[in-house]
Amino acid sequence: MYRFLSAIFFLSTLLLPALLPAQEKYLEVTAPGNRQLQLSIAAPVALGGAAQADVANEMRDVFQFDMALAGPFAVLQSPVAEARSGIRSGEFDFAVWRAAGADMLIKSGYTVSGQTVTIECRLYDVLTQKELAAKRYSGGRQDLRRMAHTFSDDVMAAVTGIRGPFTSKIAFVTTKSGNKEISLMDYDGHNVLRLTRNGSINLYPDFSPNGRELIFTSYKKRNPDLYRRELFSGTEARVTNYRGTNISGTYAPDGNRIALSMSKDGNAEIYILSKDGKQLARLTHTDAIEVTPAWSPDGTRIAFVSDRLGKPQVFIMDADGKNVRRLTTAGSYNVNPRWSPRGDRIAYCRQMGGGFQIFSINPDGSDDTQLTSDGSNEHPRWSPDGRFLTFSSKRGGREAIYVMRADGSGQVKVSRGPASDSQPVWSPRW
Repeated sequence: MYRFLSAIFFLSTLLLPALLPAQEKYLEVTAPGNRQLQLSIAAPVALGGAAQADVANEMRDVFQFDMALAGPFAVLQSPVAEARSGIRSGEFDFAVWRAAGADMLIKSGYTVSGQTVTIECRLYDVLTQKELAAKRYSGGRQDLRRMAHTFSDDVMAAVTGIRGPFTSKIAFVTTKSGNKEISLMDYDGHNVLRLTRNGSINLYPDFSPNGRELIFTSYKKRNPDLYRRELFSGTEARVTNYRGTNISGTYAPDGNRIALSMSKDGNAEIYILSKDGKQLARLTHTDAIEVTPAWSPDGTRIAFVSDRLGKPQVFIMDADGKNVRRLTTAGSYNVNPRWSPRGDRIAYCRQMGGGFQIFSINPDGSDDTQLTSDGSNEHPRWSPDGRFLTFSSKRGGREAIYVMRADGSGQVKVSRGPASDSQPVWSPRW
């Protein structure tokens, strides 16, 4: 359990003399017009000791995956001669990279000493030859991908002013063991760790705001009850044991409350309870089925699904259950809303043909936009910075986890293997 979080404690970061410039300076590297920034990623080089191809290849693979998804960049093929150059200004020729069409350049190197790997990474504006970011990270060999993802986060901060989400995790439901268990992986699908091992059905994971806990629904005691699991210790506690369903639990932004759907009084209604399950408040009072609550980032409103008008639609209410209004008006079957961390969009699923597609909409109901069209796609969940979504899709046969940009572009499969993977949720930053 400890290993996948070892980088949190073991990873050290040393800022080098050339630090991230003031935010207004990133405008100097913005491409003309609406053109994407052309980014080259040099092959990582050995800064001491023998070259190790596996280390260099893994670093570069991480940078290329992160930057290709990021959005502001088009990742270029690097010049053949670049592998022989150093990483500090003065150790290589910017003219080679200008001739290749690069606006920006990532240079990196590594040193391996026993079980410790130290990497040094630098981001350059090729035109001005300015160093925009320079970082050094040190950790165990198992921390290499996390260290590289950390610099990708720093690149996003240098270019956009907001750190990336590339060091975060995705929890999801998988059938790999033959049952529906919950696992955890890096956002790009690497370093999968199985969390539950109860041989039952486990559904609807959701992270606490600090990322240290998960809540989920499990049938391990036959009834679909809500559980809370600490990620560091693996300790689990049952939060609810009311008869009927206790599903689609989600943490409030304050981390002290949970909204969920419960059928203890008959039909499924939306409730709020404290995270220990002791304080309970019912928010909806209808004869309809009401499920999948989703908090606004300021904690003042909740989006949810209700069939009170005959077919499932997305509604919004105040966090005390008042001022209910319908959000979705197009389509006859809309479900599974999730509020963006920025508060500006709500992602949800609409039934179309024989499956579902993902849409996003403004909280006032305007700009309802379709994001997916290939296969059947469900369970959208936002990255912690609001720039990306993860979701599950059946486009390749078995259900698998994908990620994409918030506008629907850059869709890429990240889960691996023959199992069916579904219900992803993106962690906060660690």
